[in-house]
Amino acid sequence: MEDIEAVVIGAGVVGLAVARELALSGRNTLILEAAERIGSGISARSSEVIHAGVYYRPGSLKARLCVAGRERLYAFCRKHAVAHRRCGKLIVATAAAQQPALAAIERTAASNDVELRMLEGGEARRLEPELACEAALLCPLTGIIDSQGLMLALLAEAEAHGAILSTRSEVTRVVLESGGAALGVNGCEPSLRTRILINCAGLEAPALARRMQGLGRPERLPRTYFARGNYFALQGRAPFRRLIYPLPGAEGLGIHLTLDLAGQARFGPDVEWLETPDTQVNPQRLAHFITAIRDYWPGLAPQALTAAYAGIRPKIAGPGEPAADFRIDDAGEHGVAGLVNLFGIESPGLTASLALASEVVARTG
Repeated sequence: MEDIEAVVIGAGVVGLAVARELALSGRNTLILEAAERIGSGISARSSEVIHAGVYYRPGSLKARLCVAGRERLYAFCRKHAVAHRRCGKLIVATAAAQQPALAAIERTAASNDVELRMLEGGEARRLEPELACEAALLCPLTGIIDSQGLMLALLAEAEAHGAILSTRSEVTRVVLESGGAALGVNGCEPSLRTRILINCAGLEAPALARRMQGLGRPERLPRTYFARGNYFALQGRAPFRRLIYPLPGAEGLGIHLTLDLAGQARFGPDVEWLETPDTQVNPQRLAHFITAIRDYWPGLAPQALTAAYAGIRPKIAGPGEPAADFRIDDAGEHGVAGLVNLFGIESPGLTASLALASEVVARTG
């Protein structure tokens, strides 16, 4: 039985941030990733937006860690030459009846210490002439990032402080015991013992937790719901310099316009509930996209959209239920010292990743 001080399961952006934090604190750290390469799951299919912290319930983990993580992320990108741009965004009301909802967003943002500027329709159109709206909130703190570059930088710093990455290493058995856990990888019997175990397995995190022998209060583990987000790309030059967001809906932030660092525009994600994960773009969603986009950009030519990619959100609240907060289960929840399970780490998980990592490591004891 080989011993190692800390094991992180999952090499997405959050798992890599946690591994970096553990390594920087001097802990001998191993990262186990089931896939062939890092960041090939949820982290490879995000919108690559650095969120300001506008929408989240004041006092929630999402609000607190997004706001703290945002500034840490910008600083990390500057220090490690990770490509990014603080481009800002506009949240738009396309009808007068929507303006009270826009004002409510402004109040929530203020409670989260995020300053927004309310613009009349004409002011917003002077910034973005192709935009159709009655009013808008300008958020200068929003940005975009090269998520793959971020993950490579996180891994590089973790490895520089002694962390080891092992890909094609699926954790298939976890036996929790006094003072730590014993792990079996790729179907083998447990041969690795660790004092600290962090479950950052994304979509698979709840299933992995259910397989942990000796976990306290297993009946409280969340169910996983799969919500696909389709993205369609715009062919040709983007008509906007900022990100454009409609008012959020019941299940998401609406079909918004984002930009990549090369200036190409893409639209999404929508919310499409599935029984099993499927990352193929649903072409039947195109008509819905066109209708939604034309509400704030009437000039969209429908033939200009083409399928881009789709991602799956690791939701722990289902259709019709209120959105769930990040869930960080530590010893206070399950009674096992050194074990932390992360559930429901969807957006703004990338933005919050560095602050989330500090929170997680602080809970390992």
